[in-house]
Amino acid sequence: MPAIWIALIILALAVVGYVLGVKRALSLAGGDSRRLHSRTTYYGWNVALFAAVPALLVLVLWLIAQPVMLERAMSGAIPEDMLSEGANRSLIIADVRNTANALSAAEQKGLLSAAELADPAGNADAIKAKLTDAGIRFASGATPQIFAAAEHYSASQSTGRKVITVLALLAAVAGLAFATMRIHPEFRARNVVETFIKGLLIACSSIAILTTVGIVLSMLFETGHFFQAYPWTDFFFGTTWSPKFGGGSQLGILPLIWGTLYISVIALAVSVPVGLFAAIYMSEYASSRVRSVVKPAIEMLAGIPTIVYGLFALITVGPMLRDYFAQPLGLGSSGSSVMTAGLVMGIMLIPFVSSLSDDIINAVPQSLRDGALGLGSTQSETVRKVVLPAALPGIVGAILLAASRAIGETMIVVMGAGAAAKMNLNPFEAMTTITVKIVSQLTGDTDFRAPETLVAFALGLTLFVITLALNIVALYVVRKYREQYE
Repeated sequence: MPAIWIALIILALAVVGYVLGVKRALSLAGGDSRRLHSRTTYYGWNVALFAAVPALLVLVLWLIAQPVMLERAMSGAIPEDMLSEGANRSLIIADVRNTANALSAAEQKGLLSAAELADPAGNADAIKAKLTDAGIRFASGATPQIFAAAEHYSASQSTGRKVITVLALLAAVAGLAFATMRIHPEFRARNVVETFIKGLLIACSSIAILTTVGIVLSMLFETGHFFQAYPWTDFFFGTTWSPKFGGGSQLGILPLIWGTLYISVIALAVSVPVGLFAAIYMSEYASSRVRSVVKPAIEMLAGIPTIVYGLFALITVGPMLRDYFAQPLGLGSSGSSVMTAGLVMGIMLIPFVSSLSDDIINAVPQSLRDGALGLGSTQSETVRKVVLPAALPGIVGAILLAASRAIGETMIVVMGAGAAAKMNLNPFEAMTTITVKIVSQLTGDTDFRAPETLVAFALGLTLFVITLALNIVALYVVRKYREQYE
Protein backbone atom coordinates (compact mmCIF):
# COMPACT_ATOMS: atom_id res chain seq x y z
CA MET A 1 0.00 0.00 0.00
CA PRO A 2 1.42 3.44 -0.87
CA ALA A 3 2.61 5.57 2.03
CA ILE A 4 0.03 8.29 1.34
CA TRP A 5 -2.81 5.80 1.76
CA ILE A 6 -1.31 4.52 5.00
CA ALA A 7 -1.09 8.08 6.31
CA LEU A 8 -4.70 8.78 5.35
CA ILE A 9 -5.90 5.63 7.13
CA ILE A 10 -3.94 6.64 10.23
CA LEU A 11 -5.51 10.09 10.19
CA ALA A 12 -8.95 8.49 9.77
CA LEU A 13 -8.27 6.31 12.81
CA ALA A 14 -7.23 9.43 14.72
CA VAL A 15 -10.57 11.07 13.89
CA VAL A 16 -12.39 7.93 15.06
CA GLY A 17 -10.28 7.97 18.21
CA TYR A 18 -11.23 11.58 18.89
CA VAL A 19 -14.93 10.74 18.71
CA LEU A 20 -14.50 7.62 20.87
CA GLY A 21 -12.48 9.54 23.45
CA VAL A 22 -15.15 12.23 23.83
CA LYS A 23 -17.99 9.70 24.02
CA ARG A 24 -16.20 7.45 26.52
CA ALA A 25 -15.35 10.37 28.80
CA LEU A 26 -18.97 11.57 28.82
CA SER A 27 -20.23 8.03 29.34
CA LEU A 28 -18.01 7.44 32.37
CA ALA A 29 -19.07 10.81 33.78
CA GLY A 30 -22.75 9.92 33.45
CA GLY A 31 -23.25 12.56 30.77
CA ASP A 32 -22.18 15.38 33.14
CA SER A 33 -18.97 16.95 31.83
CA ARG A 34 -18.54 18.83 35.14
CA ARG A 35 -17.45 15.59 36.79
CA LEU A 36 -14.47 15.35 34.43
CA HIS A 37 -11.05 16.71 35.30
CA SER A 38 -10.61 18.25 31.82
CA ARG A 39 -12.82 19.43 29.01
CA THR A 40 -14.20 16.67 26.84
CA THR A 41 -12.18 17.82 23.82
CA TYR A 42 -8.96 17.01 25.68
CA TYR A 43 -10.03 13.40 26.09
CA GLY A 44 -10.69 13.23 22.37
CA TRP A 45 -7.36 14.82 21.47
CA ASN A 46 -5.59 12.46 23.86
CA VAL A 47 -6.86 9.42 21.96
CA ALA A 48 -6.30 11.04 18.54
CA LEU A 49 -2.69 11.93 19.30
CA PHE A 50 -1.84 8.47 20.63
CA ALA A 51 -3.44 6.92 17.57
CA ALA A 52 -1.74 9.16 14.99
CA VAL A 53 1.68 10.27 16.22
CA PRO A 54 3.37 6.89 16.98
CA ALA A 55 2.04 5.37 13.75
CA LEU A 56 3.15 8.34 11.64
CA LEU A 57 6.55 8.23 13.34
CA VAL A 58 6.92 4.57 12.39
CA LEU A 59 5.96 5.44 8.81
CA VAL A 60 8.46 8.32 8.60
CA LEU A 61 11.28 6.20 10.02
CA TRP A 62 10.51 3.51 7.46
CA LEU A 63 10.55 6.00 4.59
CA ILE A 64 13.97 7.19 5.77
CA ALA A 65 15.41 3.69 6.17
CA GLN A 66 13.78 2.15 3.09
CA PRO A 67 16.30 3.42 0.45
CA VAL A 68 19.26 2.06 2.43
CA MET A 69 17.59 -1.31 2.94
CA LEU A 70 16.62 -1.59 -0.72
CA GLU A 71 20.13 -0.70 -1.85
CA ARG A 72 21.52 -3.45 0.35
CA ALA A 73 18.99 -5.86 -1.10
CA MET A 74 20.05 -4.86 -4.63
CA SER A 75 23.73 -5.23 -3.79
CA GLY A 76 23.07 -8.75 -2.57
CA ALA A 77 21.28 -9.66 -5.78
CA ILE A 78 23.93 -8.24 -8.17
CA PRO A 79 26.77 -10.64 -9.02
CA GLU A 80 30.13 -9.79 -7.48
CA ASP A 81 31.86 -9.60 -10.86
CA MET A 82 29.55 -6.71 -11.85
CA LEU A 83 30.33 -4.82 -8.63
CA SER A 84 34.06 -5.37 -8.86
CA GLU A 85 34.39 -2.08 -10.75
CA GLY A 86 33.74 0.42 -7.98
CA ALA A 87 33.33 3.32 -10.40
CA ASN A 88 30.25 1.68 -11.92
CA ARG A 89 28.52 0.64 -8.71
CA SER A 90 26.16 3.62 -8.54
CA LEU A 91 25.37 3.28 -12.24
CA ILE A 92 24.52 -0.41 -11.88
CA ILE A 93 22.23 0.30 -8.92
CA ALA A 94 20.54 3.07 -10.93
CA ASP A 95 20.05 0.66 -13.85
CA VAL A 96 18.48 -1.88 -11.51
CA ARG A 97 16.12 0.72 -10.09
CA ASN A 98 15.11 2.01 -13.52
CA THR A 99 14.57 -1.52 -14.80
CA ALA A 100 12.41 -2.38 -11.78
CA ASN A 101 10.27 0.70 -12.41
CA ALA A 102 9.92 -0.29 -16.08
CA LEU A 103 8.85 -3.80 -15.12
CA SER A 104 6.29 -2.40 -12.71
CA ALA A 105 4.87 -0.07 -15.38
CA ALA A 106 4.70 -2.92 -17.90
CA GLU A 107 2.95 -5.14 -15.37
CA GLN A 108 0.34 -2.47 -14.63
CA LYS A 109 -0.35 -2.12 -18.38
CA GLY A 110 -0.64 -5.88 -18.80
CA LEU A 111 2.20 -6.06 -21.32
CA LEU A 112 4.01 -9.00 -19.71
CA SER A 113 2.80 -12.55 -19.29
CA ALA A 114 2.90 -14.50 -16.04
CA ALA A 115 5.86 -16.55 -17.27
CA GLU A 116 7.85 -13.41 -18.13
CA LEU A 117 7.10 -11.84 -14.75
CA ALA A 118 8.08 -15.04 -12.97
CA ASP A 119 11.48 -15.23 -14.72
CA PRO A 120 12.50 -11.77 -16.04
CA ALA A 121 16.16 -12.80 -16.32
CA GLY A 122 15.36 -15.77 -18.55
CA ASN A 123 13.06 -13.70 -20.75
CA ALA A 124 15.19 -10.56 -20.80
CA ASP A 125 15.29 -10.19 -24.59
CA ALA A 126 11.52 -10.58 -25.00
CA ILE A 127 10.82 -8.18 -22.14
CA LYS A 128 13.20 -5.56 -23.56
CA ALA A 129 11.48 -5.78 -26.94
CA LYS A 130 8.03 -5.29 -25.39
CA LEU A 131 9.23 -2.39 -23.24
CA THR A 132 10.77 -0.72 -26.29
CA ASP A 133 7.62 -1.18 -28.40
CA ALA A 134 5.49 0.26 -25.57
CA GLY A 135 7.75 3.30 -25.21
CA ILE A 136 8.64 2.48 -21.59
CA ARG A 137 12.04 3.82 -20.60
CA PHE A 138 14.50 1.40 -19.00
CA ALA A 139 18.24 0.90 -18.71
CA SER A 140 19.47 0.55 -22.28
CA GLY A 141 22.30 -1.77 -21.24
CA ALA A 142 20.13 -3.99 -19.07
CA THR A 143 21.45 -7.55 -18.93
CA PRO A 144 19.74 -10.69 -17.61
CA GLN A 145 21.57 -10.10 -14.33
CA ILE A 146 20.11 -6.59 -14.17
CA PHE A 147 16.62 -7.99 -14.78
CA ALA A 148 17.12 -10.58 -12.03
CA ALA A 149 18.29 -7.89 -9.60
CA ALA A 150 15.36 -5.69 -10.62
CA GLU A 151 12.93 -8.51 -9.84
CA HIS A 152 14.60 -8.95 -6.44
CA TYR A 153 14.36 -5.20 -5.87
CA SER A 154 10.63 -5.18 -6.72
CA ALA A 155 10.00 -8.15 -4.44
CA SER A 156 11.86 -6.49 -1.57
CA GLN A 157 9.97 -3.26 -2.14
CA SER A 158 6.63 -5.07 -2.15
CA THR A 159 7.49 -6.98 1.03
CA GLY A 160 8.59 -3.79 2.70
CA ARG A 161 5.32 -2.04 1.87
CA LYS A 162 3.33 -4.91 3.37
CA VAL A 163 5.44 -4.88 6.52
CA ILE A 164 5.18 -1.13 7.05
CA THR A 165 1.44 -1.21 6.38
CA VAL A 166 0.95 -3.81 9.11
CA LEU A 167 3.31 -2.12 11.58
CA ALA A 168 1.88 1.38 11.09
CA LEU A 169 -1.75 0.25 11.37
CA LEU A 170 -0.96 -1.90 14.41
CA ALA A 171 0.73 1.09 16.04
CA ALA A 172 -2.31 3.27 15.31
CA VAL A 173 -4.81 0.69 16.64
CA ALA A 174 -2.67 -0.03 19.71
CA GLY A 175 -2.34 3.67 20.50
CA LEU A 176 -6.06 4.20 20.04
CA ALA A 177 -6.94 1.27 22.33
CA PHE A 178 -4.38 2.24 24.98
CA ALA A 179 -5.53 5.86 25.15
CA THR A 180 -9.21 4.90 25.16
CA MET A 181 -8.92 2.30 27.91
CA ARG A 182 -7.19 4.59 30.40
CA ILE A 183 -9.87 7.28 30.24
CA HIS A 184 -11.70 7.88 33.53
CA PRO A 185 -13.27 10.99 35.13
CA GLU A 186 -10.13 11.80 37.17
CA PHE A 187 -7.76 11.27 34.23
CA ARG A 188 -5.73 14.47 33.62
CA ALA A 189 -6.28 14.54 29.87
CA ARG A 190 -5.39 18.23 29.52
CA ASN A 191 -1.98 17.72 31.15
CA VAL A 192 -1.25 14.72 28.95
CA VAL A 193 -2.27 16.53 25.74
CA GLU A 194 -0.28 19.64 26.59
CA THR A 195 2.78 17.54 27.42
CA PHE A 196 2.33 15.67 24.15
CA ILE A 197 2.04 18.90 22.18
CA LYS A 198 5.07 20.34 23.95
CA GLY A 199 7.08 17.27 22.97
CA LEU A 200 5.97 17.64 19.35
CA LEU A 201 6.98 21.31 19.34
CA ILE A 202 10.39 20.46 20.78
CA ALA A 203 10.84 17.75 18.15
CA CYS A 204 9.89 20.14 15.35
CA SER A 205 12.25 22.83 16.64
CA SER A 206 15.04 20.25 16.80
CA ILE A 207 14.68 19.36 13.13
CA ALA A 208 16.55 22.47 11.99
CA ILE A 209 19.38 21.81 14.44
CA LEU A 210 19.64 18.14 13.54
CA THR A 211 19.54 18.99 9.83
CA THR A 212 22.41 21.44 10.24
CA VAL A 213 24.40 18.88 12.23
CA GLY A 214 23.74 16.25 9.57
CA ILE A 215 24.85 18.56 6.77
CA VAL A 216 28.05 19.49 8.59
CA LEU A 217 28.88 15.90 9.50
CA SER A 218 28.29 14.66 5.95
CA MET A 219 30.57 17.35 4.57
CA LEU A 220 33.19 16.68 7.25
CA PHE A 221 33.35 12.95 6.52
CA GLU A 222 33.60 13.41 2.76
CA THR A 223 36.10 16.23 3.19
CA GLY A 224 38.19 13.89 5.33
CA HIS A 225 38.18 11.36 2.49
CA PHE A 226 39.27 14.11 0.10
CA PHE A 227 42.21 15.16 2.25
CA GLN A 228 43.31 11.53 2.46
CA ALA A 229 43.70 11.58 -1.32
CA TYR A 230 44.88 15.17 -1.83
CA PRO A 231 47.23 17.34 0.31
CA TRP A 232 45.38 19.97 2.32
CA THR A 233 48.21 22.47 1.87
CA ASP A 234 47.86 22.30 -1.92
CA PHE A 235 44.11 22.75 -1.58
CA PHE A 236 44.11 25.78 0.72
CA PHE A 237 47.21 27.52 -0.62
CA GLY A 238 47.24 26.46 -4.27
CA THR A 239 46.72 29.17 -6.85
CA THR A 240 45.77 26.90 -9.76
CA TRP A 241 42.44 25.16 -10.31
CA SER A 242 42.76 22.49 -12.98
CA PRO A 243 40.84 19.25 -12.22
CA LYS A 244 41.69 16.29 -14.45
CA PHE A 245 39.93 12.99 -13.93
CA GLY A 246 42.58 10.33 -14.18
CA GLY A 247 45.39 12.12 -12.36
CA GLY A 248 47.51 15.26 -12.45
CA SER A 249 44.87 17.59 -10.96
CA GLN A 250 45.68 20.91 -9.34
CA LEU A 251 42.88 21.80 -6.95
CA GLY A 252 43.90 25.09 -5.36
CA ILE A 253 40.93 26.93 -3.86
CA LEU A 254 42.39 30.44 -3.80
CA PRO A 255 41.19 31.40 -7.33
CA LEU A 256 37.67 30.28 -6.43
CA ILE A 257 37.65 32.20 -3.14
CA TRP A 258 38.94 35.28 -4.96
CA GLY A 259 36.20 35.08 -7.58
CA THR A 260 33.51 34.46 -4.97
CA LEU A 261 34.51 37.42 -2.80
CA TYR A 262 35.17 39.73 -5.77
CA ILE A 263 31.72 39.17 -7.28
CA SER A 264 30.02 39.32 -3.86
CA VAL A 265 31.69 42.64 -2.98
CA ILE A 266 30.55 44.21 -6.25
CA ALA A 267 27.02 42.86 -5.71
CA LEU A 268 26.89 44.26 -2.17
CA ALA A 269 28.33 47.58 -3.34
CA VAL A 270 25.30 47.86 -5.60
CA SER A 271 22.56 46.37 -3.42
CA VAL A 272 23.38 47.78 0.04
CA PRO A 273 23.36 51.53 -0.78
CA VAL A 274 20.42 51.29 -3.17
CA GLY A 275 18.42 48.99 -0.91
CA LEU A 276 19.15 50.96 2.26
CA PHE A 277 18.36 54.34 0.70
CA ALA A 278 15.15 52.90 -0.75
CA ALA A 279 14.19 51.63 2.71
CA ILE A 280 14.88 55.03 4.29
CA TYR A 281 12.80 56.78 1.66
CA MET A 282 9.86 54.38 2.02
CA SER A 283 9.81 54.45 5.81
CA GLU A 284 10.66 58.09 6.54
CA TYR A 285 9.78 60.25 3.53
CA ALA A 286 7.30 58.53 1.22
CA SER A 287 3.57 58.98 1.64
CA SER A 288 1.43 55.93 2.30
CA ARG A 289 0.16 56.01 -1.28
CA VAL A 290 3.65 56.09 -2.78
CA ARG A 291 4.84 53.42 -0.35
CA SER A 292 1.98 51.09 -1.32
CA VAL A 293 3.23 51.21 -4.92
CA VAL A 294 7.02 51.37 -4.50
CA LYS A 295 7.45 48.61 -1.92
CA PRO A 296 5.64 45.87 -3.92
CA ALA A 297 7.44 47.01 -7.08
CA ILE A 298 10.83 46.54 -5.41
CA GLU A 299 9.83 43.21 -3.87
CA MET A 300 8.88 41.92 -7.32
CA LEU A 301 12.62 41.67 -8.02
CA ALA A 302 12.87 38.89 -5.43
CA GLY A 303 10.32 36.82 -7.33
CA ILE A 304 12.23 36.78 -10.62
CA PRO A 305 13.99 33.40 -11.18
CA THR A 306 17.77 33.54 -11.10
CA ILE A 307 17.92 32.00 -14.58
CA VAL A 308 16.13 35.10 -15.88
CA TYR A 309 18.73 37.29 -14.19
CA GLY A 310 21.39 35.10 -15.82
CA LEU A 311 19.88 35.63 -19.25
CA PHE A 312 19.68 39.37 -18.56
CA ALA A 313 23.38 39.36 -17.67
CA LEU A 314 24.31 37.28 -20.72
CA ILE A 315 22.26 39.10 -23.34
CA THR A 316 22.02 42.70 -22.12
CA VAL A 317 24.39 43.71 -19.32
CA GLY A 318 27.45 41.78 -20.51
CA PRO A 319 27.49 43.10 -24.09
CA MET A 320 26.73 46.62 -22.87
CA LEU A 321 29.66 46.65 -20.44
CA ARG A 322 31.92 45.16 -23.11
CA ASP A 323 30.98 47.66 -25.82
CA TYR A 324 30.84 50.84 -23.71
CA PHE A 325 33.48 50.25 -21.03
CA ALA A 326 35.77 47.23 -21.41
CA GLN A 327 36.78 47.55 -25.05
CA PRO A 328 37.12 51.38 -25.14
CA LEU A 329 39.28 51.24 -22.01
CA GLY A 330 41.29 48.28 -23.24
CA LEU A 331 40.29 46.13 -20.26
CA GLY A 332 38.83 43.16 -22.12
CA SER A 333 36.68 41.96 -24.96
CA SER A 334 34.39 39.43 -23.30
CA GLY A 335 30.79 39.94 -22.22
CA SER A 336 31.29 37.47 -19.35
CA SER A 337 33.02 39.25 -16.49
CA VAL A 338 33.05 39.84 -12.76
CA MET A 339 31.41 43.21 -13.24
CA THR A 340 28.55 41.71 -15.25
CA ALA A 341 27.73 39.09 -12.62
CA GLY A 342 28.23 41.55 -9.75
CA LEU A 343 25.92 44.23 -11.16
CA VAL A 344 23.11 41.81 -12.00
CA MET A 345 23.46 40.02 -8.68
CA GLY A 346 23.36 43.37 -6.91
CA ILE A 347 20.05 44.19 -8.63
CA MET A 348 18.71 40.81 -7.49
CA LEU A 349 19.75 41.50 -3.87
CA ILE A 350 18.13 44.95 -3.63
CA PRO A 351 14.78 43.65 -2.28
CA PHE A 352 16.56 41.53 0.35
CA VAL A 353 18.18 44.65 1.78
CA SER A 354 15.34 47.14 1.23
CA SER A 355 12.43 45.07 2.52
CA LEU A 356 14.14 43.88 5.68
CA SER A 357 15.67 47.29 6.39
CA ASP A 358 12.29 48.95 5.83
CA ASP A 359 10.62 46.64 8.33
CA ILE A 360 13.39 47.19 10.87
CA ILE A 361 13.31 50.99 10.50
CA ASN A 362 9.53 51.01 10.90
CA ALA A 363 9.95 49.01 14.11
CA VAL A 364 11.98 51.82 15.72
CA PRO A 365 9.71 53.45 18.35
CA GLN A 366 8.11 56.70 17.21
CA SER A 367 9.03 58.22 20.57
CA LEU A 368 12.70 58.32 19.51
CA ARG A 369 11.81 60.31 16.42
CA ASP A 370 9.53 62.65 18.37
CA GLY A 371 12.21 63.27 20.98
CA ALA A 372 14.84 64.12 18.37
CA LEU A 373 12.49 66.42 16.47
CA GLY A 374 11.43 68.06 19.74
CA LEU A 375 15.05 68.90 20.52
CA GLY A 376 15.37 70.73 17.22
CA SER A 377 16.82 68.05 14.93
CA THR A 378 15.86 68.09 11.29
CA GLN A 379 14.30 65.04 9.71
CA SER A 380 17.57 64.05 8.03
CA GLU A 381 19.47 64.45 11.31
CA THR A 382 16.88 62.32 13.06
CA VAL A 383 17.30 59.59 10.48
CA ARG A 384 21.12 59.70 10.58
CA LYS A 385 21.68 60.06 14.33
CA VAL A 386 18.66 58.34 15.89
CA VAL A 387 16.73 56.02 13.58
CA LEU A 388 19.62 54.32 11.77
CA PRO A 389 21.71 53.67 14.92
CA ALA A 390 18.67 52.24 16.67
CA ALA A 391 17.90 50.02 13.66
CA LEU A 392 21.53 49.02 13.09
CA PRO A 393 21.25 45.40 14.36
CA GLY A 394 18.42 44.66 11.95
CA ILE A 395 20.16 46.43 9.07
CA VAL A 396 23.31 44.38 9.70
CA GLY A 397 21.14 41.26 9.60
CA ALA A 398 19.68 42.33 6.25
CA ILE A 399 23.15 42.95 4.82
CA LEU A 400 24.29 39.58 6.15
CA LEU A 401 21.37 37.87 4.45
CA ALA A 402 22.25 39.60 1.19
CA ALA A 403 25.92 38.61 1.55
CA SER A 404 25.02 34.96 2.18
CA ARG A 405 22.72 35.02 -0.84
CA ALA A 406 25.48 36.52 -2.98
CA ILE A 407 28.07 33.97 -1.89
CA GLY A 408 25.72 31.08 -2.63
CA GLU A 409 24.49 32.26 -6.04
CA THR A 410 25.31 30.01 -8.98
CA MET A 411 23.21 30.63 -12.10
CA ILE A 412 24.01 34.33 -12.50
CA VAL A 413 27.72 33.58 -12.13
CA VAL A 414 27.62 30.77 -14.70
CA MET A 415 25.93 32.93 -17.33
CA GLY A 416 27.40 36.30 -16.41
CA ALA A 417 30.94 35.70 -15.15
CA GLY A 418 32.00 32.57 -17.03
CA ALA A 419 33.85 29.58 -15.57
CA ALA A 420 37.50 30.69 -15.61
CA ALA A 421 39.22 30.04 -12.28
CA LYS A 422 41.87 32.72 -12.01
CA MET A 423 43.02 35.59 -9.82
CA ASN A 424 42.89 38.99 -11.47
CA LEU A 425 42.08 42.54 -10.37
CA ASN A 426 40.48 43.44 -13.68
CA PRO A 427 36.68 43.45 -13.09
CA PHE A 428 36.06 42.96 -16.81
CA GLU A 429 37.75 39.55 -16.86
CA ALA A 430 35.85 36.27 -16.66
CA MET A 431 36.12 34.46 -13.32
CA THR A 432 34.14 31.90 -11.35
CA THR A 433 33.02 31.06 -7.81
CA ILE A 434 33.02 28.13 -5.41
CA THR A 435 29.38 27.24 -6.03
CA VAL A 436 29.89 26.96 -9.78
CA LYS A 437 32.75 24.52 -9.33
CA ILE A 438 30.77 22.45 -6.83
CA VAL A 439 28.12 21.94 -9.49
CA SER A 440 30.63 21.21 -12.26
CA GLN A 441 32.52 18.63 -10.18
CA LEU A 442 29.33 16.73 -9.32
CA THR A 443 27.78 16.85 -12.80
CA GLY A 444 27.83 13.81 -15.05
CA ASP A 445 29.06 10.28 -14.41
CA THR A 446 31.66 10.76 -11.70
CA ASP A 447 33.64 8.47 -9.45
CA PHE A 448 32.88 9.41 -5.86
CA ARG A 449 36.21 7.96 -4.75
CA ALA A 450 38.22 10.33 -6.93
CA PRO A 451 39.59 13.55 -5.39
CA GLU A 452 38.21 15.49 -8.37
CA THR A 453 34.71 14.63 -7.12
CA LEU A 454 35.34 14.69 -3.37
CA VAL A 455 36.75 18.20 -3.71
CA ALA A 456 33.15 19.44 -4.05
CA PHE A 457 32.55 18.57 -0.38
CA ALA A 458 35.70 20.40 0.68
CA LEU A 459 34.52 23.41 -1.30
CA GLY A 460 31.09 23.20 0.36
CA LEU A 461 32.61 23.02 3.83
CA THR A 462 34.81 26.03 3.04
CA LEU A 463 31.76 27.96 1.90
CA PHE A 464 30.00 27.00 5.13
CA VAL A 465 32.92 28.30 7.19
CA ILE A 466 32.94 31.59 5.28
CA THR A 467 29.22 32.07 5.95
CA LEU A 468 29.73 31.20 9.62
CA ALA A 469 32.50 33.80 9.84
CA LEU A 470 30.11 36.41 8.40
CA ASN A 471 27.59 35.54 11.10
CA ILE A 472 30.20 35.90 13.84
CA VAL A 473 31.34 39.31 12.53
CA ALA A 474 27.74 40.50 12.29
CA LEU A 475 27.02 39.31 15.84
CA TYR A 476 30.05 41.21 17.10
CA VAL A 477 28.97 44.41 15.34
CA VAL A 478 25.42 44.11 16.63
CA ARG A 479 26.49 43.58 20.23
CA LYS A 480 29.00 46.39 20.14
CA TYR A 481 26.59 49.04 18.88
CA ARG A 482 23.52 47.80 20.71
CA GLU A 483 25.11 48.67 24.05
CA GLN A 484 24.97 52.35 23.12
CA TYR A 485 21.20 52.39 22.72
CA GLU A 486 19.94 50.07 25.45
